[in-house]
Amino acid sequence: MQRQNGGTAGTAEVDRLLLELEKNLEGAKLSLQQQQDLLSQLKVLGRIADNASPIFTKRGITVLSKYGLDRDDAPDTSREALRCLANAFYLNEPCRQTFVDLGYAPKAAERLKVDNRDDEFLVARMLFLLTYKTKIDFGALINQHQLAESINQHIARHAKRFSKPERTSSATSPMHDMSMTETLKLLYNIIHHYPDQGSRFLPSIEPLINIILYFPLQEQPLQPPITSALNALGKLDLQATEPGAKVEQESSVSPLFPQSDPKSVIERLTFILDGAIRHQAEKDIDEAAATLCALLILGYELGTQETKSWMQQLLLPTSEDRERPLGQGNTLASRLLRLSCSPVLPRLRIVISSLLFELSDKDPDRFIKNIGYGFASGFLTSKNIQIPRTAMDSGSTESDGVTGTGFDINPVTGQRLSAERANAPKVKEMTDEEKEREAEKLFVLFERLKATGVMNVQNPVEQAIQEGRFEELDD
Repeated sequence: MQRQNGGTAGTAEVDRLLLELEKNLEGAKLSLQQQQDLLSQLKVLGRIADNASPIFTKRGITVLSKYGLDRDDAPDTSREALRCLANAFYLNEPCRQTFVDLGYAPKAAERLKVDNRDDEFLVARMLFLLTYKTKIDFGALINQHQLAESINQHIARHAKRFSKPERTSSATSPMHDMSMTETLKLLYNIIHHYPDQGSRFLPSIEPLINIILYFPLQEQPLQPPITSALNALGKLDLQATEPGAKVEQESSVSPLFPQSDPKSVIERLTFILDGAIRHQAEKDIDEAAATLCALLILGYELGTQETKSWMQQLLLPTSEDRERPLGQGNTLASRLLRLSCSPVLPRLRIVISSLLFELSDKDPDRFIKNIGYGFASGFLTSKNIQIPRTAMDSGSTESDGVTGTGFDINPVTGQRLSAERANAPKVKEMTDEEKEREAEKLFVLFERLKATGVMNVQNPVEQAIQEGRFEELDD
């Protein structure tokens, strides 16, 4: 009952604050500071859905939109109103369409042109929420209000802070990182819902790669803004040539292999993947790590033959891994194999197997030899790929784990046969007395089976005597 009364009181206070703000729009009797104070109170109360119902109405959205987007003379007051709107969009889906119907989406797109991190954070978040369950026309915002250019410029600004490794330790700040994350989320959603607009965001490819390369990683690396940058990059056409590439190279150059350091992006992606697998809970990395692995697959597809060989050495099991059955070691390849069977990773386990299949040049026989029949068979069956008849034959691999001439391996476990024999448990040779005791036990067992009548068995000693194969020896 107290909660209900509290909610009623909160709703009444929200209604009162909106009324004062509405009257001020007509009479302009409040100072800028008073307006900001009222909006701050409204923001706090509006965080609780039970209090905020007056904000969700057409009247509430209209008042806040006028303070947030119709006035250029009071940026601090405007931002407080935008915070109220962002909270409302998060808590109440219908009010998003109300905002669109009132015609304020173009004004929000225009506001995103401002080079200010607070404005970027608030407006990008609002537009991001408008990508869900509204009839907004983002094509019009892109074509008539330069929304794509604004997003590209913001991402480029963020990337400049991380353009050199020595700048990464001091380049981050909470608001910079939060605004960057919101812009990256907005970019991803626009391309996801409007794929035909993807080409408008190609200028963001190089800045996104710089963010991934140089943003300082946490011990658990797969978290925003890195995850947001990976998601956005995965939505863009990475087959486009690197800016500045020579004409004769354009057909083979991808932004994933920058001319200045072709291996840097793949190495960074691999480093992030390894850190995530080692330090983050499996359930927390299913989506993000799957996106990262998908980028590695694309990198392999677009790479030169030299690059492909290098990636095989980087990600496939090595001779060291084959000292024991594959998947039992502590290397990245071993961890990937274990994750490919994890029941809590519905998406990642499939993408990992797809990555390993790609690294095997989509050759089922090579795939089985690279990771062992045990890990490969389930994926091949699920994809309706016929398992070769030679799959269970002992194969050979090169020392780097790529199939070819080299040492023999167990086709099921992927372990080297020589290591398998060396690691096999050594059984102590039985003495003559032990052999006699075991023979006596078997003799008794066969006699008991014969006496039951359940099985028609003949004692092997009796059979040997009958066949003349039994000879008594002198002591």
